[in-house]
Amino acid sequence: MVSMRPPSVFANRSTCDVEELRGDLRGRWRVALRAVMVLLSLHGLTSAEIAGLLECHPSTVRRWIGRFDAEGVAGLADRPRPGRPRLGGRRLCARIAALLECPGPWTVRRIWRRLGRPNLSPRTLYRRIRQVAVWRRPKLIARGDPAHDEVVAAIATRVARLPRRAVVWAEDETHLHLLPHVRASWTRRGRRPRVDTPGKNRQVSVFGAVELATGRWVYRLGRRCAADFVALLETLIGAFPYAPKVVVICDNDSIHHAHAVTTYLAEHPRLEVLYGARYSPHDNPVERIWAALKNHIANTAVTWPGRRRQIHAFFRARSPDQMLTTAAPWTSPWLPPGYAQDFRNAA
Repeated sequence: MVSMRPPSVFANRSTCDVEELRGDLRGRWRVALRAVMVLLSLHGLTSAEIAGLLECHPSTVRRWIGRFDAEGVAGLADRPRPGRPRLGGRRLCARIAALLECPGPWTVRRIWRRLGRPNLSPRTLYRRIRQVAVWRRPKLIARGDPAHDEVVAAIATRVARLPRRAVVWAEDETHLHLLPHVRASWTRRGRRPRVDTPGKNRQVSVFGAVELATGRWVYRLGRRCAADFVALLETLIGAFPYAPKVVVICDNDSIHHAHAVTTYLAEHPRLEVLYGARYSPHDNPVERIWAALKNHIANTAVTWPGRRRQIHAFFRARSPDQMLTTAAPWTSPWLPPGYAQDFRNAA
């Protein structure tokens, strides 16, 4: 059987480094690029059309076509340039790029020392760095649990095997300060808003849990200790007195493994606590509720009673459906497919 060739073939971006190709057209193949300009002009294309195809300015196309008309092929070659040769070429930029692959507090001086103190001024080295790098803050990411997939699969399997009227909660804690949380916002040009800071900062821990089928929300303010976590567990198990099983999924914080917690679980067999993977806060739907809460109180300077009132007002103003939409539990790997959609486990 004879295979037919496709009527058209297009370049695959994944198999060709387009940026490197563009660099070669303006580097070692720049004379060939000028010859292509001349050939396209001979085929009747205008300077603007050629510039659009070759990604350059129309004046550049007109300049090289003019030199070809005046001097022939010899006019397409580079002319002698005055001044010193360029310091630090592609090899230097490649070394800088390889150096920046490793995170670190890189500054121009640190890079200069790590490159072996090349004979370049700080300003020249800065220009070479700007060709391959930008100045920006790094992004913090969770370290990750090597056994993440196994832990998450075990939780999903356990949730799928629960009795019909069992209840599943996602639980987490956060800490709020009297010192205002600062967030970017729209401001008038030429002005930078100023938010007053208190004389002495204060902190409160917020324990919260969302029921993953109905969006029911339970929270309490307290201290980061096992006693407050046990008090929250007592509230959760009391919210569904007739459920055959109440499951609470939380992280691996030390207060969740305290002796007081294990004793309370032994006394209440209807209650079960499952622990998520380490260093995986993105698995917990409650984290998205904390983000919405901190955005709600951002850039506001209040008294300590006012801060606590803000917390209570945020939760009172939201219905279970709104909390469920904010938490988006169906995106969490903790739940088996279809759990959040059919509500079959809701008590």
